[in-house]
Amino acid sequence: MSSRALKKLYGRNTIEIPGILGSGNKSHVAETECGEDSDEELQTLQSDQVQSHRLDKINRFDLLKADDNADLSNSESNDESLNDIESSPKTNTSTAQVKCKSKKKKKKKNKENLNMRQKDQQNDDIDLTIQEVQEMLGESTISCQSAFRGAPGVTMEMRALLTVEHRYLSAENEMKRRFGSKVVQGEKSKKRNRRFLRPSWLVRPKDTWPQLVRPGLSMQLLETKHGVQYFKYEHNKDYQQAQFDFLDAVESHDPNNIVQVLHMEPYHIDTLIQLSEVFKISEDMQMAAEMLERALFCCESAFHPLFSLTQGNCRLDYRRPENRSFYLALFKHTLYVGQRACYRTALEFCKLILSLEPDGDPTGVLLMIDYYALKSEQYEFLIRMYREWEAHRNLSQLPNFAFSVPLALYHQRSLEGKSTEEADLLLQEALLHFPALLRPLLDKCNIKPDKDVLSHEFFGPAADASHPEMLRQLIALYIGRCHGVWKEPAVITWMENNVQTVMRRVDRNDPLAQQLREKRECRYRGTPRNVLRHILMSEIQNATAALPRDVANTSFMSFDPLPPVDNIATYRRPPRKPRAEENYGPLSMFFRSLMPNYTAEDVSSCTQNLNDFSHPCWKNRSFAGSSWNRSV
Repeated sequence: MSSRALKKLYGRNTIEIPGILGSGNKSHVAETECGEDSDEELQTLQSDQVQSHRLDKINRFDLLKADDNADLSNSESNDESLNDIESSPKTNTSTAQVKCKSKKKKKKKNKENLNMRQKDQQNDDIDLTIQEVQEMLGESTISCQSAFRGAPGVTMEMRALLTVEHRYLSAENEMKRRFGSKVVQGEKSKKRNRRFLRPSWLVRPKDTWPQLVRPGLSMQLLETKHGVQYFKYEHNKDYQQAQFDFLDAVESHDPNNIVQVLHMEPYHIDTLIQLSEVFKISEDMQMAAEMLERALFCCESAFHPLFSLTQGNCRLDYRRPENRSFYLALFKHTLYVGQRACYRTALEFCKLILSLEPDGDPTGVLLMIDYYALKSEQYEFLIRMYREWEAHRNLSQLPNFAFSVPLALYHQRSLEGKSTEEADLLLQEALLHFPALLRPLLDKCNIKPDKDVLSHEFFGPAADASHPEMLRQLIALYIGRCHGVWKEPAVITWMENNVQTVMRRVDRNDPLAQQLREKRECRYRGTPRNVLRHILMSEIQNATAALPRDVANTSFMSFDPLPPVDNIATYRRPPRKPRAEENYGPLSMFFRSLMPNYTAEDVSSCTQNLNDFSHPCWKNRSFAGSSWNRSV
């Protein structure tokens, strides 16, 4: 029987419990706690005052019905309990409320203390595990302040320029911010990812990808100097065999053989990069981008525990063939992301590539990072990079920085409502330094210059003739990529005013114009290999047309264009017997002889040279697979 029924039976709020209370106390009562539900356990409470009530003459069998109706609403039970409490003396209600509150406070304090202790224990456990891992790996904790202290070419002030933000590495998130989550979500399939692929920061794995199980790729920590950690990728024996099979497939001139290698090794990096080029030529841009995403997913899965994408203090030597695959996959993926108008994501990938080797910059990221900074409206980043890196990198000698930095400064000052005098001076200096850039840029923007500019000797055909070959290549690269940022009417008016000022300064024989001309003639002697590599991978028509003949006619491998001369060999390809010419039939020999680079000597010499995976034949201009690679 419930306590509420007992109260009705005895006609009072306090209930005596016979047989439980001691004999010495005349009145021991059990009182319901704080008017809660009747099903709770009764608690014994001592009370010196016991008020006698007259028992009403009621039918006790009716109380059994009360138990059956215990499913009443909470509001009714609360009202009845409140009425019962109000009918009791005021002293009893006040003491019960005070006890109830004090008990609740004690319980809350105890719970808070337990939670604090548990959190402290968890933090201590995490710290201990981190220390154990670092002791096992032989590395001590490196603070953010000392990460770049004493690093060659990198100072503490440059740390923010090399760090990467994880939230901006996703092109899908940027598209959601620009077009809305509903539009992007509508294009995605509603199927669940049942393959349980591991999460990734660089790409978003798809449920159609095969399961990644022991791809044979790993990363090793080489050394740590001045707070900078140097890593390298490694291939196990199975991955090396897959690499040899891939090279055999390339030599066969048949893309189907490369597809067979991919079926055997779904996450072979060079195969994915080469097939990406095949899909690109067939105008299947979605599959071309997906091949690169799979390659990046495999590379990220092999990261060392200490390798960080965000700190900017992890290095990979481009001279190692295993590391070059990661560079090329990142570079090509950046181009695809930029083509989707995800400029902020492309900027973060440029920062990531640059942080892997900031001094050498093997892929020439500095030639395109200004474009993505302008398109993503990250003007402060571009200006700061120019001011901090000018001392040791001479960024003002690159046409893209010489023109993009004044444009970024002009946009920033215009948004702030300030004077653009500093931007005017920088643009005038850029025009004095690179006068041959003006007229091709205006032609690319479909803008006809006025008669004064056309007739002025400083911006005439003679200016182009005075520029060295390397400088013409850099100018063509900048115009082909960044001409769109100069098409705004306000920007055109701003440039026109500064061009008029430059012509007046030249007419007055400004000494700065003569100084810059002398520097231009003395510098730019020979194009560095990383610049040529960047132009070839960017595939900008204006820039590739300006390449020298010996480079333009050079066929290169899509998965490794223009390898460095000082290549670091890690493993060698086993010797293979050259295929004899008489093994081919007359018809096969006839079709092979139609190839432009076919010679009988190439068949034997190429096979011998390719026995070494890092042999200089990767940069050789004539080997058996060259014609196919240029067409595929």
